[in-house]
Amino acid sequence: MRSGEEMLKQIVEKSALDGDFRQRLLSDPKSAISEELGVTIPDSMKVVVHESDMQTVHLALPPDANITEEQLEAVSAGLCCCW
Repeated sequence: MRSGEEMLKQIVEKSALDGDFRQRLLSDPKSAISEELGVTIPDSMKVVVHESDMQTVHLALPPDANITEEQLEAVSAGLCCCW
């Protein structure tokens, strides 16, 4: 099973090389990621993709340490790299 870091790297690299994939990733990230990685992202999980530019800095904070049982299951299944 691939790690979250490996999956993220695959998505970022493809978005840099494939403009159509990048646009799908921005408009419908769950579908684009699911299709690319062959995984199912739970309906309860929200995926937000930010496109950086020279005037915008995106800061992603780690999630609250108090995660739900469903989130814990997603982590153990390798569907999220954030916990």
